[in-house]
Amino acid sequence: MEQNSLVIVFTITLLIVVLAMIFIYAVFIKKKTSLLIEQKEKDMRFEKELATSQVEIKEQTLNYIGQELHDDLGQKLSVVRLRQNQLIAKLKNGEKKELNELSELLGECIQDIRNLSKTLITEQIIHFGLVESIEREVERIRKLKLLKIDFITQKQDIDISPKHGLILFRIIQESINNILKHSRAKNVLIQVEDNCEILYINISDNGKGFNTNNMHDGSGLKNMELRAKLIHAEFSIRSELEKGTQTSITYYKHLL
Repeated sequence: MEQNSLVIVFTITLLIVVLAMIFIYAVFIKKKTSLLIEQKEKDMRFEKELATSQVEIKEQTLNYIGQELHDDLGQKLSVVRLRQNQLIAKLKNGEKKELNELSELLGECIQDIRNLSKTLITEQIIHFGLVESIEREVERIRKLKLLKIDFITQKQDIDISPKHGLILFRIIQESINNILKHSRAKNVLIQVEDNCEILYINISDNGKGFNTNNMHDGSGLKNMELRAKLIHAEFSIRSELEKGTQTSITYYKHLL
């Protein structure tokens, strides 16, 4: 009788253990599946953001180069041609033929430049590297002559995933665009510090500042924060009215 009771107790205990293990396994599988789905969704968001960034940068790069060709070189050649035609009008008929041929050739060059400015295809900025991309952007801003902008970095080559570097550059570019549009700043400083494990990026201006409690009202700031999260970077903004704004990005390389 006692032996039968022990068998029953053992059987019930074993059944409880088996059921508990099945339950734990089911919870584990569910959790694992949930994590896999979450990671896949995160990867898809990252790839989508990366693709969007590449398109945006390509468009801006092409627009910039095209505008430089059209407005700078194209305008200078147009002035040369205009001046040449004015001089041709003062010459005798016999002296005009060769200069007219040069004027026509110059006109063809001007048209070729204008066509090139519309159809130019360049490498994506992802191949430039982060530091060179920032330097190009800084030089572009300097040519606008709207404010004084400086860039400080100790390294010209930063060991970072090109895809993540592109996302970081888009954040920096968005920050600069916000400064140009809203801050009324006269000076901007971009600092990049790389200590092998962590990359620190700081963008500061001496503009009018804003209330950080309303930070999430602007889509540009939301985009910057979202992009930082995609690559597990820390993103923060400090600002005081009439004292300027400081944007900080901390990127951990081991989370590549």
